[in-house]
Amino acid sequence: MEFSSLPLFRGIADGEYGDMLAGGCLRTADYEKGAVLFRAGDLTGEFGILLSGEVHVENLDLWGNRVILHSIPAGHVFAETYALCGVPMMVDVTAVQPSRVLFLRLSTLLGEANRQKSWYPKLLCNLTLLFAQKNLAWSARVFCLSTKGVRGRVMTYLSTEAVRRGSTEFSIPFDRQQLADYLNVERSALSKELGRMQREGILTFRKNRFCLHRAQSPEG
Repeated sequence: MEFSSLPLFRGIADGEYGDMLAGGCLRTADYEKGAVLFRAGDLTGEFGILLSGEVHVENLDLWGNRVILHSIPAGHVFAETYALCGVPMMVDVTAVQPSRVLFLRLSTLLGEANRQKSWYPKLLCNLTLLFAQKNLAWSARVFCLSTKGVRGRVMTYLSTEAVRRGSTEFSIPFDRQQLADYLNVERSALSKELGRMQREGILTFRKNRFCLHRAQSPEG
């Protein structure tokens, strides 16, 4: 993925990007599937932009219970709040596919020495937009978890995805266990509920591909 296609660098020219690179603000790293990029308790001054692959933001408690908080697709950012606030990570970030990441050191990027650079106001504007979009993504998860019951959480999640994608047919970034972890439900309960919903004609699915069926009117 070229830097110019990343939302964070929208409006930033090649030369300006080169200036950031020369200033030691940026670095890239490659990770194998299953690699842990950040662990809970880590302190970081960097946040990442996923160039390729997929990473999950996860919480793992002392008893080994895993909850997937967010799936990060290519082009999106992660760990930005921890890098900005300078507080220990409360989550793990794990590569679920072979992944390439561009890391940005915020203290250097936003330092006083760069405030007169031509790219500085553009970067601030793009960062603000990305943080707002991330807030929307976290809000969608809160909607899911505030819904009672497995069916309610499934329907809230899938409805949100349908609206976001503008289609009632789409693929989700989770396998069955990962979806259960994201919705914070048991995998067996999730599988049973999906089966019931398919038999009732609410949806059809194959692996991670879903098609939602609209409710029929009484006359229909």
